[in-house]
Parts: sequence; C-alpha cells; structure tokens
Amino acid sequence: MSNSALTVKDVSKRFGSIVAVDHVSFDLGQHELLVLVGPSGCGKSTLLRVLGGIHPADAGRIELAGAVVDDGRRSTPPEHRRIGLVFQDHALFPHLTVAGNVGFGIRDPNERPGRTAAMLDLVGLTGYEKRYPHELSGGERQRIALARALALRPALLLLDEPFASLDSNLRARIRDEVVDILRSTGTPAVFVTHDQQEALAIGDRIAIMHRGGIVQLDHPHTVFHHPADRFVASFMGDADFLTPADARRLAPLDWPDASGHHEFMVRPDDVQFTLADSSDVGESVAHVVGAEFRGSAWCYTLRLSSGAVVRAVRSHLEPVEIGALVVPSLKPDHRPVPIPRSAQQELPTTTVVGAAFG
Repeated sequence: MSNSALTVKDVSKRFGSIVAVDHVSFDLGQHELLVLVGPSGCGKSTLLRVLGGIHPADAGRIELAGAVVDDGRRSTPPEHRRIGLVFQDHALFPHLTVAGNVGFGIRDPNERPGRTAAMLDLVGLTGYEKRYPHELSGGERQRIALARALALRPALLLLDEPFASLDSNLRARIRDEVVDILRSTGTPAVFVTHDQQEALAIGDRIAIMHRGGIVQLDHPHTVFHHPADRFVASFMGDADFLTPADARRLAPLDWPDASGHHEFMVRPDDVQFTLADSSDVGESVAHVVGAEFRGSAWCYTLRLSSGAVVRAVRSHLEPVEIGALVVPSLKPDHRPVPIPRSAQQELPTTTVVGAAFG
C-alpha cells in the first residue's frame, strides 16, 4: 500500500496550442488537505479535472493509493477512480429528494438507507431526507453535495471552488464545517480556490500555480512568510519590495548577499512607525502619503527619503494625518525577506496614494 493518497508525476495537459497544465508533480499524504490556488487561467481547475479523470492527461502519471489511473496514454474513467467530486454549483439532481441525491451512487440497495442516514447525520442535516434541492439554502445544498461525495467512501475528494457561490459570512462557516468533516473522516482532499485567505486557512499545504505549473508548494506559514519569488509574495498577500539600501532603513540586514542580486519583501503587518520629532532627520524620516481604512486598522502608505513607498498597518485607535512625518521600522522579530531578482515575475505590487475609506 502506498504511503501517499495521490501521486502526480510530470503531468501535462494541452488544449490545442494552449498549455493548461505544465509538468506538474506532487504527492498528497494520507488525510492531507492540499489547496491549489492561483489567478484565473493558471490551470488549477484543469489540473483538478485531470486528477478526477474528466480530462485525460497528455503526459505524465497519476497514481491513486498506489494504483495507476492515468499514464498519459490510458485514463481510468472517473466512475472507476473512487474519487468524490464537489463543484461550485453543487450539481444536485433537481428531481431527486435529498435522500435520493445522497444515495444516488450507492449501488447496494440494502446499504443505501443506512449509509444515506449516516451521511446526513455527518453533515448535520438529519430530517431533510424528503426535501428537494430548491427547498434548501446555498449552504445546505453544499453540505448535501459533500454528503453525496462522501457516501461512496472515496479514496480522494476533489473540490473545485466549492464555496465561491456563498456570501462571505456563510462561506467561512460552511468552509470550516466541511474541513472539520473531512478531518473527522480522514478523507484526503484537493481544494481549488482563487481566494488566498481561504487557502491559508484550510490547507495543510498550499500549491501556488502560475501559467500551468506549481511555483511553490509548502505549508501556509512558509508560503506567506518565505515566498519563493515576487509572484508568490504578491499573490499571497500585500507586499512591498525594497532595495537593500531601503530595507536597511527599516531594519539591519543579516542576509549575506545584499549587493543587488536580491530585493527585500516586507508586508504591511511587519511595519510600524512613530511620529518624527525635531531630532529625527535625514534618511530615517518618511512622509505619510496615503491611508486606507480597514475597519479595525488603518493601512498607511509611507514614502521613504529615497522615494520608495512601503505600507504599514496601525490600529484605528492611533490615526495619523496624511502629510505627517514619521520614522518607520520593522516590528521586533521581523526581518525583510530576500527575493532573488532573477526570479521576478509579473504582478508587481501597486500602491494607491491618497485616502480611501472601505
């Protein structure tokens, strides 16, 4: 028996001249939740469909619990892969009751009633057996879709933007419920999302995709605080990039190569500042040139003496006027993160100068 729930080796998928998935490789551990995240068109949903057998791979190898299901020449159909699929639109059968939807794929008629009841209990919808999909809320429909997928005891669950159609408050609650259910059943899963915060919240590991490939795969903390390149840094959260000289204005650099081969990333949560006084002059002083209200905090844009800009988050209880002179620094135990210049990609950080309320 393989130690991996899923093994993907050098998998590629084309649609004509378009390379949708480009030489992707990774292993998924037993009981692990892996999140595929990236901008629209990066290949994450196509990769999920290749894993599920909806699209055959053009090259590479896919193993499910040690068994080959696609080798680039022969592809096992979805119904023979023991894979559960959950989509954004739920894909429930409108003419079937809740019980009919959940039990649809259970072939043994003797097992169907008990298994259906167990799945409805698992997702907290016991008593909904006779309702139809149009009588359910969006969150209830999503839980029924999950119950239907889990009823087949899948070796792997694939979820494609499963919460995208829900409003933000319901989305967070249903997301947490689904993750709890998957962990309680020990079901390994691959999520697709375009929401970076969602990826950070639910993934044991995160795979950031770009142009059909995986550019970084690691734990959420590592991906956020130690991105592999500028694209990952910018995509996974607010980020500003400084020259070594500007980075030194915020904190001492202990990076051995600060000669120009690297730039340095800081995030707004890393930066603090104090109001300047008459003793603060020269390169240590910055101007507040922009402010964005974020509810519990303000995000200020600071222009350094070099002309570079950096953002800093500060409590809403400590407002500062635009035009104020301040002395910025990094918070204790925070350091600028070196980013190799050779690995820079598009999606540079932009800063809006001015005041905004949102």
